[in-house]
Amino acid sequence: MPDLTQKNENQTDPQNPSLGRSRYRGRLPRPTTMRMLMATMMPPMMMEMWATMGSALASFMFIWAMVRQYCPYELRRYFEKYTGRLSSRFHPYIMISIHEYSSDRLRRSEVFAAVEAYLSKNTSKSAKRLRAEMGKDSTNLVLTMEESERVTDEYMGVKVWWASSKTMSPSTPRSMTYYPEQERRCYRLTFHKKHREVIAEPYLKHVIKEGKEIRYRNRQRKLFTNSPGFKWLSMKSTMWSHIAFEHPATFDTMAMEPEKKREIMEDLVTFTKSKDFYARIGKAWKRGYLLYGPPGTGKSTMIAAMANFLHYDVYDLELTAVRDNTDLRKLLIETTSKSIIVIEDIDCSLDLTGQRKKKGEKLPLEDENTDKLNKDIPRRDPYEDITSKVTLSGLLNFIDGLWSSCGGERLIVFTTNYVEKLDPALIRRGRMDKHIELSYCCFEGFKVLAKNYLGLETHPMFDRVCRLLSEVNVTPADVAENLMPKSANDDAEKCLAMLIQALEEAKEAAAAKRTNESRDEAAKEGVKGAAESRDGAAEEDAVRTKD
Repeated sequence: MPDLTQKNENQTDPQNPSLGRSRYRGRLPRPTTMRMLMATMMPPMMMEMWATMGSALASFMFIWAMVRQYCPYELRRYFEKYTGRLSSRFHPYIMISIHEYSSDRLRRSEVFAAVEAYLSKNTSKSAKRLRAEMGKDSTNLVLTMEESERVTDEYMGVKVWWASSKTMSPSTPRSMTYYPEQERRCYRLTFHKKHREVIAEPYLKHVIKEGKEIRYRNRQRKLFTNSPGFKWLSMKSTMWSHIAFEHPATFDTMAMEPEKKREIMEDLVTFTKSKDFYARIGKAWKRGYLLYGPPGTGKSTMIAAMANFLHYDVYDLELTAVRDNTDLRKLLIETTSKSIIVIEDIDCSLDLTGQRKKKGEKLPLEDENTDKLNKDIPRRDPYEDITSKVTLSGLLNFIDGLWSSCGGERLIVFTTNYVEKLDPALIRRGRMDKHIELSYCCFEGFKVLAKNYLGLETHPMFDRVCRLLSEVNVTPADVAENLMPKSANDDAEKCLAMLIQALEEAKEAAAAKRTNESRDEAAKEGVKGAAESRDGAAEEDAVRTKD
């Protein structure tokens, strides 16, 4: 320790330099002098301290590198495990980890995806570092927390912390894997242990439920079709292939009566909210719809409108590409909930028209010429047989059997142009619960089309169109074709005039058809009457001859 008294004898008063040095002899230095002394003494002390810290840090890093290189991974894990147990006895917080993949890394965790969607929606505003990426099955940009980012959330007055982390699984040279470097992401939820009952169940259920709803709203809906059965033998092939479902049809643009549209929409909404009801009555959560009517009446458009109204995926099932009933069940298992399974023109897909085949009897198509033709067709692979062996029984089990309960919230829709040809067991209530007839265009449907195509809600020519529609049967597809402008010079009046002309021609054609049918019937009746007269005369002659 330096002698402060001796050092201050040689200094002058900074406020009054003219004073002699002897005035401050034997006194303590002023604060200004103390600061000057500290400034001259600190640098050596700080340098010494930093040198000590650097040496200690270098030693620690060297030791840690040696431990990581030479200490077995299992021993380090064992040490970390028991160290964590010891520290948890004194740590007041609980941590829950939610990993992206399970140990086999074959499927992404649904819980992780739900948490990711929840955090991207509710905490992206408070996070400082975000990662922008295109969501899976979505066209929207999703913001997620960057690695090592930490955000807070609150539930029922309880504050919790979410942290994002990423770990690399240890590489094992002897392991055979298709993934060269397994990167595992996880979210860690931290909360005080006194709130365990609030967070462990209610909060996590709230997060998962809301996250699933967010994913459902942001997802890109899909249109699926089934692949031919012989392609399923490949491990890389799937039973369903898909594209994005982007059909723009809605109930607002459909040409049908408003009361009928309202009835269908209310039925669909009631179905989506009836999960507990179906469980209570002991039925699978599904509903069947049969759409029937002449061609061009909007059956396919109705399916698209239903899918857009409910935000469901669509599975377009082609029965002729299914080999047998077993493959049909496999296709059903691969469908997801919140979907519509569609079989269009079911009367043309297979022999489901009510002509059930008896034992040992051939169907009309199974004649000798067909057998000969099948024999002449070269087949390189038995799995390439395009003949479907799906039976009516297999289809009935697909709709309403035990396998139909796999999954929930699904609609099964059949379309047909000739409902009278279908087997009654296929379309009975319980299988096809609601039958919807899509008939010819009415005046209410025409007004919807006129608004869609021409932007008109009323026009003086509407009265004439209304009268003609009540006299002739024409499909909405024909009406829409005549209302569509064919060139830039076609205005609303020209399109309406074209429609009126087409309706009058259809009326004349219908009248001519009825006249021809009446003439043909009269001719048949005349021929039948003449034949009966001849038969009667012949019988009288025979009686006279006998007498």
